[in-house]
Amino acid sequence: MPASVPTACLAHLETLLADGRRRALLGLIGPPGAGKSTFAAALLAAWEARHPGTAQVVPMDGYHLANVELARLGRAARKGAPDTFDSAGFVSLLRRLRDQPADETVLAPEFRREIEEPVAGAIPVFPETRLVIVEGNYLLLDDPHLGAWGQVNALLDEAWYVDVDPALRLERLVARHVQFGRSPEAARAWVESTDEPNARLIEGTRARADRCIAW
Repeated sequence: MPASVPTACLAHLETLLADGRRRALLGLIGPPGAGKSTFAAALLAAWEARHPGTAQVVPMDGYHLANVELARLGRAARKGAPDTFDSAGFVSLLRRLRDQPADETVLAPEFRREIEEPVAGAIPVFPETRLVIVEGNYLLLDDPHLGAWGQVNALLDEAWYVDVDPALRLERLVARHVQFGRSPEAARAWVESTDEPNARLIEGTRARADRCIAW
């Protein structure tokens, strides 16, 4: 299992779900390389150890536009920016998860880094799922010129911002791009030209989070 989740986080989630609500949607936000996916996996494992079969992670990244669509729009060089996602589709998914009928399984898409494409219907969310951990960059973004992101926060029960040392975050980002095929030089260039402008945008949403998690 990844690094342990702070006990206070689990205790808070227990309280959040003890007030009679059937389900809670928890948003995890942070810039690229902050460790959102790692924290989401650790949180899922810790919660499932206490309450087996009642939690699921649903990443925002499943709503990346396909590469062919990015090329058509002329946005391939900015992949990862707010307008390179189907934000309206993501909002529709969150609404379905909030109002999921007891006899329906909701299927969410997943982003596969090995092919750099989203895959539809890859993540099943069952009716008995009580905790849905939604992780992504733009869950607190509120700019009508950048898509439907401004509707997301109201659909979450809470939003947590994942904090990390900036130098470590950059190191992780470069290593990730190298792992998936870029040269070290190309990885650093992509981080500087694409990831970091996005990171500054995301960092500007930090004040909207319900709590910040040092990770």
